[in-house]
Amino acid sequence: MAVLRGYVSGTWQTPQDEGAPIHDAVTGQEVARVSSAGIDFGAALAYGRRQGAGLRELTFHQRASLLKALASHLNEHREELYALSAHAGATLADARIDVDGGIGTLFAFSSKGRREMPNDTVYIDGAVEPLGKGGTFAGRHLMTPLHGVAVQINAFNFPVWGPLEKLAPAFIAGMPTLIKPASQTAYITARLVELIIDSGILPEGSVQLVCGEPGDLLDHLTEQDVLSFTGSAATARKLRTHPVIVERAVRFNAEADSLNCSILGPDGDIDLYAKQLVTEMTAKAGQKCTAIRRAFVPRDRLDEVTDAVRERLSRIVIGAPGAEGVRMGPLVSRQQREEVRRAVKALGGTPLFGDPDRVEAVDADAELGAFMSPLLLLGDPERAEPHEVEAFGPVSTLLPYDSTEQVIDYAARGRGSLVGSLVTEDTDFARQIVLGLAPWHGRILVLDRTDAKESTGHGSPLPMLVHGGPGRAGGGEELGGVRAVLHHMQRTAVQASPGVLTAITGHWTPGAQRSDDGVHPFRKNLAQLKAGDSVTAGPRTVTLDDIEHFAEFTGDTFYAHTDEQAAQANPLFGGIVAHGYLVVSFAAGLFVSPEPGPVLANYGLENLRFLTPVKPGDELTVTLTAKQITPREGADYGEVRWDTDVTNQDGASVAKYDVLTLVAK
Repeated sequence: MAVLRGYVSGTWQTPQDEGAPIHDAVTGQEVARVSSAGIDFGAALAYGRRQGAGLRELTFHQRASLLKALASHLNEHREELYALSAHAGATLADARIDVDGGIGTLFAFSSKGRREMPNDTVYIDGAVEPLGKGGTFAGRHLMTPLHGVAVQINAFNFPVWGPLEKLAPAFIAGMPTLIKPASQTAYITARLVELIIDSGILPEGSVQLVCGEPGDLLDHLTEQDVLSFTGSAATARKLRTHPVIVERAVRFNAEADSLNCSILGPDGDIDLYAKQLVTEMTAKAGQKCTAIRRAFVPRDRLDEVTDAVRERLSRIVIGAPGAEGVRMGPLVSRQQREEVRRAVKALGGTPLFGDPDRVEAVDADAELGAFMSPLLLLGDPERAEPHEVEAFGPVSTLLPYDSTEQVIDYAARGRGSLVGSLVTEDTDFARQIVLGLAPWHGRILVLDRTDAKESTGHGSPLPMLVHGGPGRAGGGEELGGVRAVLHHMQRTAVQASPGVLTAITGHWTPGAQRSDDGVHPFRKNLAQLKAGDSVTAGPRTVTLDDIEHFAEFTGDTFYAHTDEQAAQANPLFGGIVAHGYLVVSFAAGLFVSPEPGPVLANYGLENLRFLTPVKPGDELTVTLTAKQITPREGADYGEVRWDTDVTNQDGASVAKYDVLTLVAK
C-alpha cells in the first residue's frame, strides 16, 4: 500500500520511509501506510506564515465567500468520502455525521462571516470607551489576525468534521492552517485535503497536511501561532505543558474526551431517554467525545429504564457497514477494541446487556475486524471508577440517584465535561439541574416532548454554539460562531483622539470631525460615501396638537402623553411629554432626502435610547452621520450604519440610535 503523502510548502511530498500500516476496521487488511519522515516542520510553518500575508489582505466577507465555494465543492464529493469512511468502520449514518457535519460547518461559518462580521480586514470589538470628560480621548478594541499558523492535531473519530470545524474559523480570521490527523483514519483526511487543494478555491498556503508522527512540530511554534487539539485528556496535558507552549505562551485550545452524563428527571419520558442513550452508545460505535458515559436515573425508575434500553439495544444489528440492516459497525481498530475492553474491566459494575468478548457480526469476521457488542453496565455512583474511567466505545453505565442535589454532585465528579443532557418536563427541576451542572459543562441539552422532534441530540455539536468544556474536557472552546473566529485574532486596545480612531478603524467615532459638503449624504452612492459624511436638519417645534394627534392616530394613549394631571404626578416627566416614537418619526422627516436615489431601503434601528423628555414647545434638531460602510460581496449594494443624534433647543440629546440602510454601490 502507498504511503500517504503530505502537502507542505506548496507541494505534495512522499515520506522517505515505508511508513506504519493502517488496517481496515472491518477486515483487518492494510489500507494505507502513514509516515512523516522527511517533513521539515520548521519550513512548513515558516511557509504558512509567509503565505498568511496574502490571506490577511482579503476581507472577512471575501474569505467567507471562498469558504462557501469550498463547501459546495466538497458537497459534490461526499459519496467518495462516505466510501472511504467505511474502511474505518463507519456506517452510512456515521459517515454522514462526519462528512455532512463538516461540510455543514463550512456553510455555517461562511454565513456567520458574511452576516456578523464586517467586509473589512479589521474587526471592532465592542463600543467606543470614553476616556476623558471632554470627549477628545477615547478607546476602542480592535481584533486583527495573528501572523502565524493555526496548527490542528485531530482525533481519529471525525477525520472530516474535525479538520473542517477547525479550518473554518481560522480561515475566516485570516490564518492559514496545518492539519495533523490521527494515523488510524489519516487516509480519509488526506483525501479531504486533496479535494481542497485540487479545487484551487482557497489561496495557496491556506492549508497544509502532515500525516504520521508530529516530530518536532511543536518546537517550531511561535507566539503568533495557534495550536488546537482534539483527543485524550492525557495527551492534552502533555501538549499544554510542552516547554515551547509554556515559554512562548502559544495560544492553545483542547477538546478532550470526557465522562459526559445524561440525567433522567423524576417525571422524564423514559422512551425519549432510552432512545437518546442507545443512539449515543451506538453511533460511530460509541467513539465520540460527546457520547453518554454516565446515565443517571432516579432509583425508583431504574428497572423501567433498564428494560427500555435493553429492548432498544437488542434491535441493533452489528456488522460490516454496507451490509443490509446494519446499525453499528466496528471500532476503528482492534487496538482500540482492546483498550475499550481494558477500560470495561477497570470500570467494574454489573453487566446488564452485552459481552465485551463476544459478538456476532453480519457479513464480517468479528475477530478479524474490530467488532464489539454495545455494553450497558449498572454502576455504583459512590465509587470513583464511573467518574474517572472512560471506555471509548459503545459503553455506558446506569447510575441511580435519590435527589436533585445528589445527582448534581455525581455529575460534577466527572471533573468537567463537554456536554450533559437532561430529560424532563419539569421546568423548575430543569433550572436546578442546569444551574448546578453549568460550571462543569460546556453545553447542556434539555430534552422534553416539545423540542424532541427538532433536537439535534445530546452528542451533536453545532457551529453556532460553543463546543468544549472545563476541566477534564480540556478547558477550551471550539466552534462557537464568531467567538471561534476571534480565538485566532489578537484583541488590542487603541487609545487615541476620536479623529485618529476614525482613521484607524474606518468607523466614525463620536467626537471626530463630521463632513458636510453641501451634498446630502443620501444622494451619494456607496463609492462616494465616506465615514463622517453628515447632515444636520431642523429645528422642528413639537406642539401639543402633534402629541394628541399621534396618540389618537396610533392608539398609544399612555397617560404621560394624554393626561396632564397624571403626567404632572410622574416624577420622570412632570407634565405631558411627546411619544418617543413621535420623536423618531419627526427626526426621519427632518433628515430624509425623499427623491429616488442611492438609498434603497431603511431596514431597521439599533441601540435606540430616549434620553431627555420632549415637551410641547421643544425644538428638535437631528444630526445624521455615516458611521460604518459595509459593501456586500456579490451584490450591487451595501449596508450603511448612521449615527443619529436628536437634540433639543438647549443642545441636550433627547434620542440617540443607529439607522441602518441599504445603499447602491
